[in-house]
Amino acid sequence: MTEPNQPRKPDPAVPPLETIDDSQRIPRPRKPSAPPTEPIRTSDDLPPGAIAAFAVVGIIAVVLTLKWGVPKVIDWYHHQDWSWFTQWTATVADPVHAYLAAHTAGLPLTASSAFLIWLGVGAVSLALAWLTGAVGARLTWIAHGVCSVLMVWDAAPAAGRPVAAALAVLAWTIGSFLALRGLSLRPRINIHTHTHPAR
Repeated sequence: MTEPNQPRKPDPAVPPLETIDDSQRIPRPRKPSAPPTEPIRTSDDLPPGAIAAFAVVGIIAVVLTLKWGVPKVIDWYHHQDWSWFTQWTATVADPVHAYLAAHTAGLPLTASSAFLIWLGVGAVSLALAWLTGAVGARLTWIAHGVCSVLMVWDAAPAAGRPVAAALAVLAWTIGSFLALRGLSLRPRINIHTHTHPAR
């Protein structure tokens, strides 16, 4: 056993790396890649009789839905009290209209035009963010929501200001289910593997 201060002596049974020539070094064999899997073709795997049966059942389901389901939904719709929805809409939209009316004085833009622009930008950014997932549309939707909540907070009556702002936030978050769908805060990590050609 050597002392800690003394250098270790090389083991004579293990040759140093300098004795192996570069031309004699063999790289590890590459693992063969798995063969590509065949795509599942359900139309080829199912017999024609089963496909025809599924088609008949689907057509019957559509007919029954149109004959009995749709009239029941329409009847249910007509017997519901939808005043809560119109009141919620007015709680958010009326303060926004009042804010725009108070802050467009002296501008060539009227309060009604500004309100229509506000509605249009919100609807278009929601639709584009939902359908395309574009970053610009999503940022516009977020900015529209923040501005809407701030306008509601500023123009709502003082006593109902917190409730009006909360209802505006809830309306915006419900729309965000569509506008921000698929958005993740997790970082996306792309791993690139480089394969070296065999020598």
